[in-house]
Amino acid sequence: MKAKAMLITLALVTTLSVGCAQQPAPAAEPAPTPAPIETPAPAPEVKPDVVTTASIVDNAAAFESAISKDGTWIIAALNDITFDKELVLDGEFKNGKKDEKGNELIQRKIALYTQDADRNVTARFTLTAPKLTINSPEASIQHGTFKGDLYVSVSNFKLVDNVVDGNIYFTTEEAQSTFSMDEKSSVTGVQELKK
Repeated sequence: MKAKAMLITLALVTTLSVGCAQQPAPAAEPAPTPAPIETPAPAPEVKPDVVTTASIVDNAAAFESAISKDGTWIIAALNDITFDKELVLDGEFKNGKKDEKGNELIQRKIALYTQDADRNVTARFTLTAPKLTINSPEASIQHGTFKGDLYVSVSNFKLVDNVVDGNIYFTTEEAQSTFSMDEKSSVTGVQELKK
């Protein structure tokens, strides 16, 4: 009987041992698959705004391209440039600045000079052509010399510290009445209305 009791006790202890033994943790449920992340479409290629960038030019071909209707708002020369044909400053451009109402400012500038970091003029250049027609609104020629005749067809054309070695002909009365030049500018020839 003792053996039988011992066998029963042993069976019980074994059963209890197995039942109480640490069971392996249940396998973790796989994490839910995250929703696919939508990759944003690549941003469209951003090209420089030809309206507000400058063209720095050192030859006739680059200058002629820059003053075209597909050119830039400021054309900055790096040396004297000479043409034996007529030129036209054409197109409407914005300079990247805004007025007090938030409207973009229209401007076109032929810069016949270089400057340092403090905006001091460091060199002045001469643009030579038999005729330059100004068709871009709010245009100016600054800090150099233009040799030839100017034909101005837009209002508010300005000379800023610039010499015109030739005549200025205005094609409209408004172009003539809104023309201005500072005290450093001069015109060697006539300034007259020529329709």
